[in-house]
Amino acid sequence: MKKNPKKISAKNLSEVITSLQFVNGLIPAVIQDHKNKEVLMMAYMNKEALQRTVETGQTHFFSRSRKQLWHKGETSGHFQNVKAIIADCDRDTLLVQVEQVEGACHTGKRSCFFQPVSQSLYETISERKKHPSPDSYTSTLFKGGIDLILKKVGEEAGEFIISAKNKNKKAIIHESADLLYHLLVALCYHKITPDDIEAELERRTQQSGIIEKASRKK
Repeated sequence: MKKNPKKISAKNLSEVITSLQFVNGLIPAVIQDHKNKEVLMMAYMNKEALQRTVETGQTHFFSRSRKQLWHKGETSGHFQNVKAIIADCDRDTLLVQVEQVEGACHTGKRSCFFQPVSQSLYETISERKKHPSPDSYTSTLFKGGIDLILKKVGEEAGEFIISAKNKNKKAIIHESADLLYHLLVALCYHKITPDDIEAELERRTQQSGIIEKASRKK
């Protein structure tokens, strides 16, 4: 566990930069909202980007794909005004606390971290449904129709129950992944998204579970 973070200031900047651990000339920088501590994005800085960030008070990064520096917000106006730069105890990662103007993500969202893993998997499944491939197991399931899909959901549910009953943690994790995958295929077949399920769960949190079950009977 990393402890005792050290703040970086403009004073003796060259000495501070020299003390940091850059790998292949780069150091990861985690960008965080300075008020609510929400993680907004992660990017990389080289020594020049870090120096410009400290000197200008706004974040600058190094693009690994374009092989050049970029000033966050230069084209979008979504600048990040730096409030603090903190190095971890190993001095190989930076935490940059900022005042974010509008969204940090290129999609326009506040944070780049908004997509659950299940959502990403669902999008892949949906793509296989739209564009079938003979080499895709998912495409094979859709080709077999809802009966095949539900058969697999039932099989995986049974295997999960057996693993849980046997208290085999590794098997439980494995079977849970299989069950969730096939469940997502079934949802995609009916054009139901993980967001629809999440909305229903959020609705249920607004009332007692006992009351909610009673309402279903009525």
